Amino acid sequence: MSQAPEFQPANLQAWAKAAAKSAPGGNVDALNWLTPDGIAVKPLYTAADLQGLPHTDTLPGFEPYIRGPQATMYAVRPWTIRQYAGFSTAQESNAFYRKALAAGGQGVSVAFDLATHRGYDSDHPRVTGDVGKAGVAIDSVEDMKILFDSIPLDKVSVSMTMNGAVLPVLAGYIVAAQEQGIAQDQLSGTIQNDILKEFMVRNTYIYPPEPSMKIVGDIIEYTAKNMPKFNSISISGYHMQEAGANQALELAFTLADGKEYVKTALAKGLDVDDFAGRLSFFWAVGMNFYLEIAKMRAARLLWCRIMKGFNAKNPKSLMLRTHSQTSGWSLTEQDPYNNVVRTTIEAMAAVFGGTQSLHTNSFDEAIALPTETSSRIARNTQLIIQEETHITSVIDPWAGSYMMEKLTQDMADAAWTIMQEVQAMGGMTRAVDSGWAKLKIEAAAAEKQARIDSGRDVIVGVNKYKLDKEDPIEILEVDNVRVRDEQIERLNAIKASRDNARVQQTLAALTQIAQSGQGNLLGATVDAMRARATVGEVSDALEKVFGRHRADTQKVTGVYAAAYDSAEGWDKLKTEIAAFAEQHGRRPRVMIAKLGQDGHDRGAKVVATAFADLGFDVDIGPLFQTPEECARQAIENDVHAVGVSTLAAGHKTLVPAIIAELRKQGADDIVVFVGGVIPRQDYDFLYEAGVKGIYGPGTPIPASAKDVLEQIRKAQG
Repeated sequence: MSQAPEFQPANLQAWAKAAAKSAPGGNVDALNWLTPDGIAVKPLYTAADLQGLPHTDTLPGFEPYIRGPQATMYAVRPWTIRQYAGFSTAQESNAFYRKALAAGGQGVSVAFDLATHRGYDSDHPRVTGDVGKAGVAIDSVEDMKILFDSIPLDKVSVSMTMNGAVLPVLAGYIVAAQEQGIAQDQLSGTIQNDILKEFMVRNTYIYPPEPSMKIVGDIIEYTAKNMPKFNSISISGYHMQEAGANQALELAFTLADGKEYVKTALAKGLDVDDFAGRLSFFWAVGMNFYLEIAKMRAARLLWCRIMKGFNAKNPKSLMLRTHSQTSGWSLTEQDPYNNVVRTTIEAMAAVFGGTQSLHTNSFDEAIALPTETSSRIARNTQLIIQEETHITSVIDPWAGSYMMEKLTQDMADAAWTIMQEVQAMGGMTRAVDSGWAKLKIEAAAAEKQARIDSGRDVIVGVNKYKLDKEDPIEILEVDNVRVRDEQIERLNAIKASRDNARVQQTLAALTQIAQSGQGNLLGATVDAMRARATVGEVSDALEKVFGRHRADTQKVTGVYAAAYDSAEGWDKLKTEIAAFAEQHGRRPRVMIAKLGQDGHDRGAKVVATAFADLGFDVDIGPLFQTPEECARQAIENDVHAVGVSTLAAGHKTLVPAIIAELRKQGADDIVVFVGGVIPRQDYDFLYEAGVKGIYGPGTPIPASAKDVLEQIRKAQG
């Protein structure tokens, strides 16, 4: 067996190459790991890799802030522990927040239900299955007051993930605080207010892009003048990575969004240093450990460069501050206790990357809403890192690492290249409007799923080291009917007791500002919410002028097939699909649908792409369909099957409804199958309702496609 040459400290790089060549195979290039971003990561780095790199000798708290926005970082004050939560009613969410704060939580992070996100009151017929399901239902100031009851809003910072109905939600929070006796200039926290991201991935928008950007600018303007401690926007890459973006895409698109928001605020006549210090960011932190750390360090480098381009002078305007959240997408339904380990690793990456606050996901979130037990484990993960490891004692321990400094620069260069593409298109708004940015993310998602399904990317417990038997775990289930009834009762009481003439006057003022473009929409919404207008009424007042956005449905093609590395099984299935077409005179036709207000469409788009690559005819239904609308489209398009993608816990209401509607319209030969986040405890319920196939997270798409084809054959006789 050949031996590596004697170690020569004076020529370490040559020694490393010689050692690699002497190894079995003798190919040093074969040892490189090519990341999804196209970055070649070597197995060994040396001092030579730092030659020519700028900014490797900087300090934390100083430009370009690679090593952190504060000089002392966690050595003086650790990151804020946040628990992103909200479910059912305001009362139940409030109880959760108070218990979490007493147990070591340091801030409140609110998850709203999809009805609220989309600007509908709980009594609207389009949100029957969504109220209280994937977050807390908020219809008015009265709900906000209950949500924050006995939580001192002048001392506890509040983060709110809200974009579509951002005006009534933020205004309701302001009024609730004021009626607690707390002035708005004492409020601290963050409103997401990042609408461009919604048009790319999460889809909880209401209005088209142009008026939505007017709303963003008005919120930045209002908070700069009235809420100096409050972050007016959280520019989010989180949902991009959750939708499939690799780290370079997430970094590039998020910073490009940030540039657009800065330009929007400047167009309102604001000085950049009057608002830029209150901009914040929000990153996903997944299982790509080294890349996530490098991404967060590179983000600070690039944001400093971008803000200097806007002639920002205040150091606070140049430093990127961020919240982070561990990945929800990386969590698995199979062998779910592995998710505790995944979340811990991701939390460590966020901390090593220099986050200012952090939410750790619960291990059961690939199955259902987190329970009290799983939430405690998630929160304690952060407390253990803060209190037991002494990781906080050292500021940016990765500084000077040959690998990390080089990888930081590589990540910055990869993201900057993408940003230059965006700039050439005319900026991020145009890149979003054209659909280009969304398709880039969807292509990355399809490629990743193909690598997992073919086994090239290992997911422990899913495609390797699988359990023979999965034991059920305790889940939290929300009684959607009860929550909706309670919300409607409170809505009716508010409308009966308020001064309706005053409400109509404030709503008319909102509509007038929307028409004229003159005046601040947030200021007017504060007046409306104080008068006890509802979230839905405020949204409707603006929709009269702005309209409600309808997205174009597109899908990528060929990407899944190109990345799927299991040709034998793939080709056999394609042959079976071709045989079906020969026998029946047409290819099997499938419609992929999203029902209710759930806009998370990563799974739907990846399945549509893979099924089309296999040879199915695939229709994609528009987002936010009712079961009746979906059934009608399925019948009109003469499909063999409807696949419902669900991530928002509305499956027990919405899926039986579409089956009933198909039967009602005489189309009970159309097969209905379901995929997404569905607790196994609900499988029997759905099968009894008439579902023919259920495919949870981790199901290889070719396996589900084969089963769907078989179900279609049976239905066709």
